[in-house]
Order: sequence, then structure tokens, then C-alpha cells
Amino acid sequence: MASPTLFQRLYKLRALRVTGQCLLAFLVLVIMTYFGFTLQVNLTTISFIYLLLVIGMALFCSFWQASLTSLLSVACLDYFFTAPVFHFAVTDPKEWVALGVFQISALVISRLSTKELRSSAEATLNRTGMEQLYELSRNSLLLDLGQPPGPQLAVLIQRIFDARAVALFDLNLDRQDRAGEWDEGEENIARECYLSESAKDEPLTATRRRLLLAGPGPVGALVVRGQLSPLIVDALASLAAMSIDRYQSFEKEERAENASKAEQLRAAVMDGLAHELKTPLTAVQTASSGLLELGALTNPQRDLVSLINEEAIRLNELCTKLLLTAKLETGKVGLEKDDVNVRELVTEVVNTQSSRTGDERVHVDIEDRALTVRVDRALLAMILAQYIENAKSSSRFITLDRRSESKIANESSIVFFVRQI
Repeated sequence: MASPTLFQRLYKLRALRVTGQCLLAFLVLVIMTYFGFTLQVNLTTISFIYLLLVIGMALFCSFWQASLTSLLSVACLDYFFTAPVFHFAVTDPKEWVALGVFQISALVISRLSTKELRSSAEATLNRTGMEQLYELSRNSLLLDLGQPPGPQLAVLIQRIFDARAVALFDLNLDRQDRAGEWDEGEENIARECYLSESAKDEPLTATRRRLLLAGPGPVGALVVRGQLSPLIVDALASLAAMSIDRYQSFEKEERAENASKAEQLRAAVMDGLAHELKTPLTAVQTASSGLLELGALTNPQRDLVSLINEEAIRLNELCTKLLLTAKLETGKVGLEKDDVNVRELVTEVVNTQSSRTGDERVHVDIEDRALTVRVDRALLAMILAQYIENAKSSSRFITLDRRSESKIANESSIVFFVRQI
């Protein structure tokens, strides 16, 4: 709030202005009376001249200055221009009529003048407010979205609208930012406004509180202290809400972009790792195959070399799966579709898995032996092999048929269905 000394200065300035206007009216009235009395102007003419003076005072000053001028004018009419002259005796009805006309003219003209001045001031204020709102909206588009919008908006509102103090609460970031001078105990004024959901004005302190609405509910609160109209503060709240919503959208887009870049980096690392592993695995497989071809190995040695060769082949297949998985996740895989017989493909995959592990627990049941699907054979074989390995690790059986709905054969079985497209 402003200091009492400032209010005293404003009061004194207003009193001096009113006193000066009254003295000026009195001086003009003296001059008119002097020339009117000297030139022997008749009562009707001097009355009209006094009326013009009253209208001028009502138009350019206020009702009270014009009312004082009308009283002085009637006194001059009675003293200098109504018989007997140089005597105060307001007995003629014309003098009362003149006083009534002067007072009514002062009242009407002053009210019209005040209304016109108020309308002009409001128009000027609205025009200035629109210019300020335009400047704020233009600056809000230039906000650094990499930083929280609260501090930037608070400083902009205070600077552009010349507000004494501004406080803004952002629910998404759970932070309050302030600019200007706030009294003690008003540290969380914007947060309290949001929690109480109270959008109100306090004329005594020139404080206006508004909720920031965006979407289904409020996203924060704005408190402004200064000589701002309610409409301007409403517009400020809307602009602040849009800026906060824009910051949230930018933040979501940035997170999505970072996640996409991280996924691309992970896929690139998997691709590079798989390629790097293939080279030594190929060397191990070549060496183990060479040892088997050389012969002259004892049975335990042959078993160990065979195990090394089989595991090298398996690791090589795993690397191939890693490469294919990385391509699938980045959308760069090229599918080679062909008509594939389901029974032949499943039997081939099952036999390969069984020969590798010596496990005969997988049973295949396909009702339609001629069932074909148009797919990528290698990719579907890899998927089936993975399913079989997962099922075998859980000690389950796999049944494939063409029934329209799934069923669980028993507690340790999984049913897969292949639809013909």
C-alpha cells in the first residue's frame, strides 16, 4: 500500500486545484460585473453572461465550483443590477428563478461533463489495456519454454501493466512465483487463492484474485495488486492459463522426443553389440568345427567340442534375433512374405528344438494339414521357437488348432491358435 504521506500530497494538490478554480471564477465574475455595471448592461443580458460563466465552470471544473459561481452570480445580480442597487434584498421572483436556472444548469452540465470525462477515461484505459494485452500476448509467445513460465509471466505482467505486485501459482510445477512488493503474511497468497478457489476483488487494497482455467479444471491462480480493471485481469488470467498449458504441451513433446531418441540409441547399441558378438562367435564355431573334422579326439573331448560348437551356433542365432528385434523396434525390418504351410513350419521348428535339447514333451495337433498363411517364414519361425522355449521352461505343452476360442487343456498346457487370413 502507498504511504500516508503520498495520500496527503494528493489531497493537498486537489485542494490547491479547487481553490485556484474558485479564485479564477471569482476573478472572472468581478471583471464581468465591473464591465456590466460600467456599461449599464440590462438585467437580461448580464444574467445570460453569468449563466455562460456557470456553464463554463460546470463543464471544465465540477458541480461544486459551478454551484459556488452561481450563488456569487445571483448575489452580484441582486446587488449591482436589481433595484434598489447596492442592497441585498432577494425579494423579486426573477432572482429566485435565475438562481434555480443557474443551479440546474450547473448540475446538468457538470453531470454530463463528468459522464463524458469518465467515458473518455474508460475508453483511454481500455485502449491502453488492449495495447498492453497485445504486448503481453506477443511476449508470451517468446517465452523460453525450457524454463518454468511462472517467473517470466510475473515479471512481464508487472512491467507491462505497471502493477505494484504480481503472484502466480502453477499447479503442474507446484510452485509460486512473485514479483513486486508484497506485505508480510502474503508469501503464499496465490497458492491460497487456488486452494480456496476464491476469485474475488478487494477494492481497499486494489487486489484482484483469479483462477487460471484450462481444460477440465483450474491449473493455478493469479493475484494482481494495482490499478487494473476487472476485465483486464480476466484477460491476464486467460493468457497466463494458455501459457501454462502451452508449457505443459511442450514438456510432454520433449519427453516423448527424448524417449524416442533413447529408444533409437538402445536399438543402435543392440545392433552394434550383436554385430560385434557375431565375429568372435563365428571364429569359435569355425575352430570347433575344425577340431571335429581333424578327428583323433577322445570321446570326452569330442563331446566337449560338440558342446562348444552347438552353443556357438545357439549364440549366433541369439545375435541374429537381437539384430532382428532392433530392426523391428525401429520399424526398419523388411518382411519377405510368402505362402507358408503351418504344419510343416511348426513341425520343422519343433523338430529343431527337440533335436537340440533331446526333449520330446512338445506335441503338435493341427486339424487342417493344408492350412497356409502369408507371412515372413524366418520371422514366424523365430517367434514359434521362442514360444516353445518359454513354454518348455515352464514345463508346459503346446497345442495348435483352428478353433475360434481358446481353452486350457490342463494345468500345464497353453493353447495357441493360428487363423487363416
